[in-house]
Amino acid sequence: MKSPRRPAVFAAAFIVFSSQLGAQERRPSIADSYRDVSQKIIAAAMSDSSAWNRLAELTDTFGHRLSGSESLERAIDWVIAEMRKDQLQNVRGEPVMVPKWVRGEEWARLVRPRATPLSMIGLGGTVATPAAGITADVIVVSSFDELTERAAEAKGKIVLFDVPFTTYGQTVRYRSRGAIEAAKVGAVASLIRSVSSGTMQNPHTGVMGYDSAVVKIPAAALSVEDAAMLHRMIDRGNRVTVHLKLSGRTMPDSPSRNIIAELVGSEKPDEVVVMGGHIDSWDVGVGAMDDAGGVVAAWEALNVLKRLGLRPKRTIRVVGWTNEENGSRGANGYRDAHMAQLEKHVLAIESDNGVFDPRGVGITAGEGGLDIVADIATLLAPIGADSARAGGGGADTAPIGALGVPTMSPVVDGSRYFWYHHSSADTMDKLDPVEMAECVALMAVMAYVVADMPGTIPRTPVRTP
Repeated sequence: MKSPRRPAVFAAAFIVFSSQLGAQERRPSIADSYRDVSQKIIAAAMSDSSAWNRLAELTDTFGHRLSGSESLERAIDWVIAEMRKDQLQNVRGEPVMVPKWVRGEEWARLVRPRATPLSMIGLGGTVATPAAGITADVIVVSSFDELTERAAEAKGKIVLFDVPFTTYGQTVRYRSRGAIEAAKVGAVASLIRSVSSGTMQNPHTGVMGYDSAVVKIPAAALSVEDAAMLHRMIDRGNRVTVHLKLSGRTMPDSPSRNIIAELVGSEKPDEVVVMGGHIDSWDVGVGAMDDAGGVVAAWEALNVLKRLGLRPKRTIRVVGWTNEENGSRGANGYRDAHMAQLEKHVLAIESDNGVFDPRGVGITAGEGGLDIVADIATLLAPIGADSARAGGGGADTAPIGALGVPTMSPVVDGSRYFWYHHSSADTMDKLDPVEMAECVALMAVMAYVVADMPGTIPRTPVRTP
């Protein structure tokens, strides 16, 4: 274990929590029935660094895992083989066809007012520039509205969207739609300031989109520092010219798989609690926090329950979804493959915000669901994760969530996530073994209690397109 503070914190929290329970009269609750076993689960999850070590082996051995790549499929092979060695049940890969986009050679250079390389990365799915690249003057805007107002200036130029990070949901629009909006006004390429809350000349990639109604133009991200530099130059009245070279190409779809492993329920094996993350990543860094960490945390949570000899009434299923980053084919493929069983999926837990210090859980469920989850969450007080709030799940649980399955996600310390997200800095050293063990404990306790308790969390209303 990396940090000496956590065992002491764990012990103190347990003593305080236990004394509070003894001192107060409380109505019987779901949590009361599972308090002793939850403490055993947490202690087992926190006993070593096995989850962190396994994640390190996965990422060190196979590196990035972009959909359609050999490294993704070799990593899936390894996970399936290791799950079988762990003697988990019904281990398999469920076939899914995924998109295949290849980055190729790329660079950007400032030509005027001085010659220097720029820190740049192509956005996922971008088309290539002509073989010789594109050389054009740059116009900088800070919003789509500003681009519309200055449309006449943008024709024949490279548009740079220099938009500071606020929230991911707000800022990512410029990555998703930048090339579309720039093409509408006649630009020859689109650049964005990386969607990042912090940076050290480290550009961030991510999926972008095109519209069939407008021409497809190349799209890339600059580091925060270089985007700001170009903006300053233009504000001073400099003519800024950039040479851009991108070689990205989209190839025919490629076969991949969702990873499945189970602990089969003792009384209601056809009722299922799903937990997991996505096994694919972008082709920079090694995707340690986004999102091999989520897959391994769920996997290790199942191993913890197995080692303790705990077999809940319902089945707990770990899923490593494929192709979350640039297509969601794994999420949609899981929904389609299990459509007939979704009425008996009682919960889907997705970890895709990094395996950082957990603070609680978020839940999307029917009326009364939050109260049930808040009760269960009190079991996580020893690791400081005993809060529950409305709103949970993620991209991979969204397709089954839309059909009524309650969806949950761990709420973690997200202060550093967008420093590393979709960049070469998403590596193992950013993750703490103790924090990851706490994420394992959270997922193991939540999955076990929901899989074993007498009732179920109310389903969400079915959402129609």
